[in-house]
Amino acid sequence: MALATGTFEVKLNPLPAYAQSEDANLGRMSLDKQFHGDLEAVSIGEMLSAQTSVKGSAGYVAIERVNGMLHGKRGTFVFQHTGTMTRGVPQLSVTVVPDSGSGELSGLSGQMAIQIADGKHSYEFEYTIAS
Repeated sequence: MALATGTFEVKLNPLPAYAQSEDANLGRMSLDKQFHGDLEAVSIGEMLSAQTSVKGSAGYVAIERVNGMLHGKRGTFVFQHTGTMTRGVPQLSVTVVPDSGSGELSGLSGQMAIQIADGKHSYEFEYTIAS
């Protein structure tokens, strides 16, 4: 496994939601990211979320297409996010979609951990590239 680390900025913009419910606040947003560090890339994607009536409990899923360079290798790939918050306790999985890598990133697999401190985002991306 290789390890890539760095920071990123993210812009979220509301999009029209397809469905609404009285028992869950459903939302839809666009994602625009700029990665720095070992992953120099941009990404675009969409996120679906649900907030419950219990403070600090929510869930989201997202798909984002990443385009750039990972440790000097150029290509694209797709991340799948699955996250929940249970009364303020987060659980997050960010995984490379199998067989989504292209160019020099063909065969990429891995998981990204995201940290947020003082409003700044950083990442640790453990990955492999199959030959």
